[in-house]
Amino acid sequence: MPNPIFIGIAVVLIFIAFFAGVTYRKKVAEREISSAEEEAKRIINDAIKTAEAKNREAVFEAKEEIHKERTEYEQEVKERRAELSKQERRLQQKEENLDKKNDTLDKKTETLRQKIAEAETQQAEIELLKRQELETLERISGYTAEDAKNLLIEQVSSEVTHEMAMKVKEIEDKAKDEADDLAREIIATAIQRCAADHTSEVTVSVVPLANDEMKGRIIGREGRNIRTFENLTGCDLIIDDTPEAITISSFDPVRREVARIALERLIVDGRIHPAHIEEMVAKAQKEVNATIKAEGERATFETNIHGLHPEIVKLLGRMKYRTSYGQNVLNHSIEVAHISGLIAAELGVDVVTAKRAGLLHDIGKSIDHEVEGSHVTIGAEIARKYKESADVIHAIEAHHGDVEAHTVIACIVQAADTISAARPGARRENIENYVKRLEKLEEITNSFPGIANSYAIQAGREIRVMVDPEKVDEDSMVMLARDIAQKIEAELTYPGQIKVNVLRETKAVDYAK
Repeated sequence: MPNPIFIGIAVVLIFIAFFAGVTYRKKVAEREISSAEEEAKRIINDAIKTAEAKNREAVFEAKEEIHKERTEYEQEVKERRAELSKQERRLQQKEENLDKKNDTLDKKTETLRQKIAEAETQQAEIELLKRQELETLERISGYTAEDAKNLLIEQVSSEVTHEMAMKVKEIEDKAKDEADDLAREIIATAIQRCAADHTSEVTVSVVPLANDEMKGRIIGREGRNIRTFENLTGCDLIIDDTPEAITISSFDPVRREVARIALERLIVDGRIHPAHIEEMVAKAQKEVNATIKAEGERATFETNIHGLHPEIVKLLGRMKYRTSYGQNVLNHSIEVAHISGLIAAELGVDVVTAKRAGLLHDIGKSIDHEVEGSHVTIGAEIARKYKESADVIHAIEAHHGDVEAHTVIACIVQAADTISAARPGARRENIENYVKRLEKLEEITNSFPGIANSYAIQAGREIRVMVDPEKVDEDSMVMLARDIAQKIEAELTYPGQIKVNVLRETKAVDYAK
């Protein structure tokens, strides 16, 4: 059994060792804590020192930057002040120069005034001397200046009057002979160099048929096809006993050409009914419009006249379908342009302007009767609208003598127009009167409200009137036909009678899709 003393001693030693260990560990920990605190203080002090150093460095750099910018700013201000000083010196010098110039100018002005005053004084003295000399001469001669002048004139006139009269008569006779010979030579040369064929215009076109069976198809059931065709084109179809041919009659060449093209296409296509007729007539109208443009361009190329406004070119093309006493107006205008150019070349005047005026002299005839005024007035307005030259406009106005010609170009165009119209077979009176009568008939009809289109057919024995169905009802058609007939009776002179045919059509169109 262990000794309790030894146990107690062991326990005491254990406690002593434990407390000794605790004490040692505490001292070690205190030393470590003290070392850590010192290290922390050192780090903090180093950080503070570093921060202060960086702060001092930043402040120094900022001061240097501020000093640099201040130096640059002061330098810039100094340069600007120097520039302003230079500008002020230049302005001051300019002001001084201007002052000097003004002083010099004032001195020169004063000197000039003095010279003018001296000149006026000298002029007055000269005038006084002239009057004194004149008075002395009058007193010596016994004649006044006016009497002496009249006496001298009378003596000279009496001596040379007879000689002057003989010389003037001789010069006039010689000038007339030479002018007549020269005019004949120029006109003969122009006519010989511009020979042209003439074909009188007609009012019918003949369309050949493959067989007479096609006539029945063109007429249609109860005549509906031929009625539709005539209503759309304004032309009269003559289907008589002539084998394998149909005659299209109309005074208007444009309508007749549209009708001819449309009918030929219908015959080739074989489908003839109202809807297809309407489509073909519309296509034919487009084709004729294209032909009009092409004819206008052909006229400009043929005459070598360029720079015309596109609208004037179209109007020239429309003249292909206009006639003047049976003479085609476009061919007539081209011929007048050529003759004008030839005469101008012989006379030594502007050939281009003469040809241009000759080509455009009848441009007013391309406008329909809806525009009021003669073709001369209308043509001049068209030329003025599209900025043609004053010489061309004056030539248009003067080519029929409506205004007096005061330029050589206008006289040349007058002569060329007369030459072209006076060629044997160039014109025919009857067709022109016929066309004017039918145009007047359509003009009277179109003057009524609600009229969509009107066409004079059957050589003017019938006027076919198509009304707007929204403006004219069924009941008003009878009164409208009567009013048109009464106005025709009051304003026109014509043989026989004229049938007024008023048509009103309402169509509804839809498409199956």
